[in-house]
Amino acid sequence: MLKKLFVVLVLSLSLAGQTPRTKNVILITADGVRWQDLFTGMDPMLKDEKDAGMKDAADRRARYWRDTPEARREQLMPFFWKDLVKRAAIYGNVTKNSPMTVTNTLRVSYPGYSEILTGHSNDAVIDGNVNFQNPSRTVLEIAREKLALDRSKVALFGSWDSFKWIGESKPGTITINAGYEAWEGGNARMRDLSRAQMMALPPWDDARHDYFTFEMAMEYLRTAKPRVLFITLDETDDWAHDKRYDRVLDSIHYFDQCLRELFGAIDSMPEYKGSTSVIVTTDHGRGDKLDTWSGHGKKIPDAANVWMAMAGPDTRAAGEMHDVPEIHQRDVAPTILSLLGIDPSGMKEILGRPVKP
Repeated sequence: MLKKLFVVLVLSLSLAGQTPRTKNVILITADGVRWQDLFTGMDPMLKDEKDAGMKDAADRRARYWRDTPEARREQLMPFFWKDLVKRAAIYGNVTKNSPMTVTNTLRVSYPGYSEILTGHSNDAVIDGNVNFQNPSRTVLEIAREKLALDRSKVALFGSWDSFKWIGESKPGTITINAGYEAWEGGNARMRDLSRAQMMALPPWDDARHDYFTFEMAMEYLRTAKPRVLFITLDETDDWAHDKRYDRVLDSIHYFDQCLRELFGAIDSMPEYKGSTSVIVTTDHGRGDKLDTWSGHGKKIPDAANVWMAMAGPDTRAAGEMHDVPEIHQRDVAPTILSLLGIDPSGMKEILGRPVKP
């Protein structure tokens, strides 16, 4: 018995000290997706609510409503809950004691994305969604420096134009295309997408349609083959602010389709298959009541609850986590660095800890 215990202990220590098999990391986010929608699907509180844009949404109810939370979430996000769950570790289901929370007190987008990318909150400086250069180095910049990568090998594609400021502390360090930003050069597909984004305009001035962001990011993945890629979509948040839960559901469903395409591309490309870790998460939550579901911020406590899915060669496919210690949004940054073989422990500005399912 003691001999077996010794063998298990030695094996565990050996595995813990292994060099990560991850060569590439892809971070993908959907803005403001509530944990309630991810883990339980269409919200019973909102499904018939006329003030949430659901008065004439019989087609959405037919498409997404099912009798149980498990069936509803599979209907809303079929790839996530039928395929990804089998190869990932998923955090954030409050009802299963698997909490993930933000540490910034603002609970809005710039502070949230900065916390994801820098490993700490900075409420004293980043006090809202005002555009200015991120005062802290991001993991995107750190990864480029530590791995001695060309600028083209670390890229960010975002629907929201604020990522021109959020993604890096020193302008020009990495490749960024965000908001209504033309893509210069590239192949015919990239040029066509760049032109089309300027003509297919959504209701918002500071964010383009997620379709263009995702398609441009995927074309960049196929052609430039970056080592680190951040894809960040926005319409899940914008439609919520407009109190259009019907469109929120459609946007979440589209995000699920994007995940399916992303993992399909990873599995089909020799540069990425078996050597790529993917982190899926969000920047903030939202309220859980009729008067708060569409908003977030300091005065909405539930907006602090977020979620994350991790998948890759260095992540145990544990599925939906339950009864585990709380993790935080600031843990994403050191997790990315650790997966890339970069030790974050000596970086004083990173207050989070790597998540190791």
